[in-house]
Amino acid sequence: MPEYRLLTGKCLCGAVEYQVDDAFEYAMNCHCSNCRRTTGSAFKPIAGIRSERFRRAGGNDALLIYGNPDAAHDVHCATCGSLVHSVVREGAYVHVPMGTLMDAPTIRPTAHIFVGSKAPWYEITDGLPQYREFPEG
Repeated sequence: MPEYRLLTGKCLCGAVEYQVDDAFEYAMNCHCSNCRRTTGSAFKPIAGIRSERFRRAGGNDALLIYGNPDAAHDVHCATCGSLVHSVVREGAYVHVPMGTLMDAPTIRPTAHIFVGSKAPWYEITDGLPQYREFPEG
């Protein structure tokens, strides 16, 4: 694999830390009801990366897994409750909530996804493409 700049991220209290290569394949603002409830916000900015490019750097004893640990699931800090990352696409990818990154990634969100279930009180005004669900391809 080519060398990429290493980014760091962590939960609110700092108990769980991770490192990830600055090699994200996509970044989007997710408006699905699950992401809204997980973050308490109108949407969750996510950056997707292959699982082998993501590694926890500390706090494995402070993890709370929500969902099926052998399939798609969210990983939270058991101390502060922060969402640290999500395992998706049959374990092949990790979705990093961009707000947990301590370093600025090269990638920026390029679209809004799951706008079919976005919060009715939130208006998208940035001009990025909007998809009713997750775009194929």
